[in-house]
Amino acid sequence: MKLTFSVEDERFRAEIAGWLKENLCGEFEHLKFRGGPGDEHMFPEERKRWEQQLAAGNWVGIGLPKESGGRGASIEQQVIFAEEYARAGAPGRIGHIGEGLTAPTLIAFGSEEQKAKYLPGILNGTEFWCQGYSEPSAGSDLANVRTRAVQDAATGEWRITGQKIWTSLAHESDWCFVIARTDPDSSAHRGLGFFLVKMQQPEITVRPIEQLTGTSEFNEVFFDDAVAADLVGQPGEGWSIAMALLGFERGVSTLGQQMQFQNELNEIIRIARDNGAAQDPGIRQRLAEAHTGLRLMRYNAMRMLSKDERSGPDSSALVYKLHWSSWHRNLGALAMDVLGPEAEIMDSAPYNLTRLQSLFLFTRSDTIYGGTNQIQRNIIAERGLGMPKEAKGR
Repeated sequence: MKLTFSVEDERFRAEIAGWLKENLCGEFEHLKFRGGPGDEHMFPEERKRWEQQLAAGNWVGIGLPKESGGRGASIEQQVIFAEEYARAGAPGRIGHIGEGLTAPTLIAFGSEEQKAKYLPGILNGTEFWCQGYSEPSAGSDLANVRTRAVQDAATGEWRITGQKIWTSLAHESDWCFVIARTDPDSSAHRGLGFFLVKMQQPEITVRPIEQLTGTSEFNEVFFDDAVAADLVGQPGEGWSIAMALLGFERGVSTLGQQMQFQNELNEIIRIARDNGAAQDPGIRQRLAEAHTGLRLMRYNAMRMLSKDERSGPDSSALVYKLHWSSWHRNLGALAMDVLGPEAEIMDSAPYNLTRLQSLFLFTRSDTIYGGTNQIQRNIIAERGLGMPKEAKGR
């Protein structure tokens, strides 16, 4: 697809750049360059207010159809938004799961009543979402989901019991979309449902997971006969809806992620120039490889976006997680090598990690969560290349 922008697109660029300049100041000034990977725990309430500021400017859900409350922005305009958002140093989006995953999934598979119920809270920045996929025994492969959903025969109400893990920002979320097993006799990918669950109920317990960074943006979530507000689609359709959602996750929503990566790389390049690390040929080579890898990531994402999103992940989407996670892990290591001895030092009490120190520790997990690199390679081989499934011992 083309990588140039029309006159109309450049007017759109000027509009968003001007809006960010006028609004990312005052009470939001201290949010610049905060809330990215390894920093998501910072300023949650202020970042929620920033989401509402974005919504007031009609900048939430810009790629969603106009009839659903979005702006109907083209792919090129969504790329421009991500570029200018990162260039301005605007904070990590605390509403990205609702905007980038829940909303397009509801538009594709939800009923009209569900769209009317949930989309306004997402688009006005007042309701925030988390993702209930992974479990202790079902991380990279949802086929092993054990969380169960039982429907009350009298009321028709669904009740959820089970545990989810590595749930980002569950403690800050109002809602969670949950994959649960509706048929107790089913196995693998059959018999799953896609549920929407309100987090503020006594039957749900959220427990933070403290990480190497000392922060706890990930959580365990326990459902003890919790009420599900809605079932999207029909019982047994959870797998197909979940896979389509992953297509959205590795589609438009990747653009903002890439622009955060660009900011991180820019900071590392600046430090390398300032402290002389850029004079090392090995460091220069790795900086060039990081730049090239990020550009390739962008081109692959734009190729994904040229596909029909409702059709689910295609071959270009299958490689995306493997690519970005390996690239980002390497960037964290590069940051430490550029810093040199300073990478081991914290200036003064309370001895909080710097952004790049947090980045290094956080990126150790990138090739694990959301599907390990090993699992990703199996998925590419089996679903992308049509190769035989991996032989597993009994």
